[in-house]
Amino acid sequence: MKILLFGKNGQVGWELQRSLTPLGDLIALSSNSTDYCGDFRDLSGIQRTIRTLKPNIIVNAAAYTAVDKAEQEPALARTLNAEAPGLLAQEASHLNARLVHYSTDYVFNGSGDRPFVETDPPEPLNVYGQTKLEGEQHIHASGCSHLIFRTSWVYATFGNNFIKTILRLAQQRDSLKIVNDQIGSPTGAELIADITAYALLPGRQPLANGIYHLTANGYTSWFEYAQVILAGAEASNYPLKVHSGSLQPIPTSEFPLPAQRPFNSRLDTGKLKQAMGLQLSDWQTGVQRTLTEIISGN
Repeated sequence: MKILLFGKNGQVGWELQRSLTPLGDLIALSSNSTDYCGDFRDLSGIQRTIRTLKPNIIVNAAAYTAVDKAEQEPALARTLNAEAPGLLAQEASHLNARLVHYSTDYVFNGSGDRPFVETDPPEPLNVYGQTKLEGEQHIHASGCSHLIFRTSWVYATFGNNFIKTILRLAQQRDSLKIVNDQIGSPTGAELIADITAYALLPGRQPLANGIYHLTANGYTSWFEYAQVILAGAEASNYPLKVHSGSLQPIPTSEFPLPAQRPFNSRLDTGKLKQAMGLQLSDWQTGVQRTLTEIISGN
C-alpha cells in the first residue's frame, strides 16, 4: 500500500509520519520538498505529484492555519484550504484512492453550549473557517472515497502551540490574562495521528465515507487550560514568573483579534467512537504527557 502524505512538517503531519509508516510505503512531503511538489500554492505541481506516484491513500495534513492573517490573505487561504483539497479529491477519485483530510470546529458559529454533531449546519465566523468548509464541500462533491476528521485546539511536542506559548509568556511576563469564555477540547496531534492510522489499518472494516469529529474527551476554557499547563510546569520545578494561581481570567471582548472566534468549540465524538469501537483519552492526559516532553526537552 502506497501512502502519500502532504504537510509533513506541521504538528499533525509530524506525528502522522510516525503512525503511518508501519502501514505501507509512506512518501511524506512538505511545501519545501524537492523530489516531488508538496507546495499547495502550485496546484499543477501537486497534480503531477499525485499522477506520478499513484498512491492508494492520500493524507492531507497541509493547511493555511494562520487564523488572523487569513482575514488579510483570503485568496491564499482559499487556495490552500479549499482549492488544493478539492484537487486532491478529484485525483483520488481518478485513482480510486482514499483521501484523509483534516478540518476544524471553526466551520461552526460557536453558538450555544452543547457539543456540535457532524450534521449540524455549518456557519463559519471567519475566513479560515469558511475556506476549511469549502474544502470539505469540494471533497464531498468529488465523489471520492474520503474521511474528513474535524478537530480543535491542536497541540504537539513539535511545532508552535498554546502550551509552548503559555510556558514562554509565563517566564517572560509579570502577569498573564487569559480568555475564559471560549470552550473546547485541547487535542494532541499524537491522538489524531494514531486514530488516523487505526482507521486505515489493513484488514479492519473501513470507516464509511464522511465527516467524523475527533477530539480528546472533555471540555475546558483557555483559562483553565493555561492553569493546568502552569500547574504541571510548577510540579516539574520549571522556572516561572507567573504561576497557575495568579492567572487572570478575561472575556473575549477584552482581547480583540482580527478574526472572530467561536465561543463554543465543543465537538461531539460519539459517531467516531461508535464506528471505530474505541474510547478517546481525556484532554488532560495528553496535555500532561506533551508538557512533560516539552519541559524535558528544554
